[in-house]
Amino acid sequence: MATATKNVQRIIGLKELRENMGTYIKHAEQGKSFTVVRRSRPIFKLVPVDEWGDEGNWETLIDFRKEGGMPIEKFYSALKRFNAKNK
Repeated sequence: MATATKNVQRIIGLKELRENMGTYIKHAEQGKSFTVVRRSRPIFKLVPVDEWGDEGNWETLIDFRKEGGMPIEKFYSALKRFNAKNK
């Protein structure tokens, strides 16, 4: 028997999110969304990037994990090229 995935509303408090950010990042990477509340009022939604519909629009300017640091001039140069291309 096949089971349907039920769209469950997940509500978390802002303090809970702050204290367990890593856990919620992992959940978002798995496709889960959350409504974040403060004092019982919704303030924002945490949703996976693919729900935005623009996942393919991201462009890597500089991957600092590979660079291991760089002069600020190189960073500004990459940022200027990006801005000029997207005007």
